[in-house]
Amino acid sequence: MAARTSSASRKSATARKPASHRKPAKKAVAVKSGGLPEWNLADLYFGIDAPEVARDLDRIDAECKAFEADYKGKLATETSSPEGGVWLAGAVRRYEAIDDLAGRLGSFAGLIHAGDSVDPAISKFYGDVSERLTAASLHLLFFSLELNRIDDEVIERAMQAPELGHYRPWIEDSRKDKPYQLEDRLEQLFHEKSQTGYSAWNRLFDQTIAGLRFKIGNKEFAIEPTLNLLQDRSPEKRKAAAQALAKTFKTNERTFALITNTLSKDKDISDRWRGFHDVADSRHLNNRVEREVVDALVASVRAAYPRLSHRYYALKARWFKKKKLAHWDRNAPLPFAATGVIPWTDARKMVLTAYGEFSPEMAGIAERFFTDRWIDAPVRPGKAPGAFSHPTTPSAHPYVLMNYQGKPRDVMTLAHELGHGVHQVLAAKNGALMAPTPLTLAETASVFGEMLTFKRLLSQTKNAKQRQALLAGKVEDMINTVVRQIAFYNFERAVHTERKSGELTAERIGQLWLGVQGESLGPAIEIKPGYETFWMYVPHFIHSPFYVYAYAFGDCLVNSLYAVYEHASDGFAERYLAMLAAGGTKHYSELLRPFGLDARDPQFWDGGLSVIAGMIDELERMG
Repeated sequence: MAARTSSASRKSATARKPASHRKPAKKAVAVKSGGLPEWNLADLYFGIDAPEVARDLDRIDAECKAFEADYKGKLATETSSPEGGVWLAGAVRRYEAIDDLAGRLGSFAGLIHAGDSVDPAISKFYGDVSERLTAASLHLLFFSLELNRIDDEVIERAMQAPELGHYRPWIEDSRKDKPYQLEDRLEQLFHEKSQTGYSAWNRLFDQTIAGLRFKIGNKEFAIEPTLNLLQDRSPEKRKAAAQALAKTFKTNERTFALITNTLSKDKDISDRWRGFHDVADSRHLNNRVEREVVDALVASVRAAYPRLSHRYYALKARWFKKKKLAHWDRNAPLPFAATGVIPWTDARKMVLTAYGEFSPEMAGIAERFFTDRWIDAPVRPGKAPGAFSHPTTPSAHPYVLMNYQGKPRDVMTLAHELGHGVHQVLAAKNGALMAPTPLTLAETASVFGEMLTFKRLLSQTKNAKQRQALLAGKVEDMINTVVRQIAFYNFERAVHTERKSGELTAERIGQLWLGVQGESLGPAIEIKPGYETFWMYVPHFIHSPFYVYAYAFGDCLVNSLYAVYEHASDGFAERYLAMLAAGGTKHYSELLRPFGLDARDPQFWDGGLSVIAGMIDELERMG
């Protein structure tokens, strides 16, 4: 499964690393490339040399310093005054405006870098903007720290003022971080050192991955088209691609092992100083989800491996008239699947029609991504692999990056990312502080968008074999989203836990990888030599440790949500869009309540997994 990311940070935009990375052109940024759209970033800035960029960087410096001068050391005293709620609301509004501006600058730098991470001018611009934003945001660090130190009674009384009460979700969310805060100067040091710490190692990973070349026959390919060949109809090409990946990864294993060890140790140091007990607790806090809920999800998925992935891959091997499939055949197109490339115009129509049948409003928002050039679709050298939807900032709009190559999975990826995009547009009205959605719900809209598209395609497919191929493709995607991502999560847990006792060699990391992969894939997948290196290209391990369980969370949740939709009376679409529009203003449990769903119920996850098992049952009946 191609790496798919979306920005769902709960932190200030001034403090966060832009969600993803690379270029259009240095002036106006929009062209057509081979019939596929390239995004127009002019809604943010016209180019890296635009005078507005320099102006806004100077402005953010000045505003952050002025904010510090006006408010530092005053929050507790002023908030305790009779008009404390109104006074603090004014401070939060200024903080939010700075956050929005910083989000615009950081998003532009990240997106232009996502278009081309190997261009030296782009890389320098990205690094320079990141450094300027980090330096400016040092002047804001005091705000959340002081805010969280205000007595509960005082802050509650202040929030009775409507002006501050508006920000209650953000304030209460921020105060959940209170037990893990450090002394102010330590927070400043951690924040400032991030530029030469984890942010630098993230950037090294991005540039290394984008610069890798994989030799197949007499040609060299970048990583995205090489990974795409693992889904080629030719078994020889799939094998050659897997071997080329393994060879190049092996050559670069010391670099990837160093990056992984360094970032794992960096996280361990931070967790230890802040008082997190489990390696994933900081992610759970960021996601606003209870550890026991995630543990229940992981346990349910692992217990379901035999009736999901093991059973499906045995079925797929039989379709290929084999006892076992080599690991490079795991995502091979089925022998009876339709051939040919799906044109971009057809993919667009498929997704928008499926969205429109569910909700005209949802389709209308999604259509803007096409008409207003908010999508970057072609494969280019140096472009970030995979796909994502970046929300940028509420005063602008999201942008989607894809690497579209006409596969059925690419259509589903388009549906997935547009689901994120619709969610981000709807949530933007909550403002820069409360629009971001925790990962517990960040993948809901995307996976729901995929399900809508899949169900429509399935209803239109009358040919029995093509229906079987479509159903099998959906099962594979769900296994990749649920089983594979939980295996990824278990791999991360193993790496981070063992790293506490010392550095891991690339060989040891590979052994941990093979352990979780063998368990999850089952006996029908034969893991050939070279697969032990495939942990190296997964960007989530680098950019967002333990992010991956959000995919499984979202998929299982959507399976349950879609079941409610299929049996619902009128009004489901309105309730669904209202859930998305809430952004980060409500806890996931509160948002699911109108649908009668409770993720804390131990049976909840089994219900979502049974949907996948039911599809495999149907495939077995088809033969």
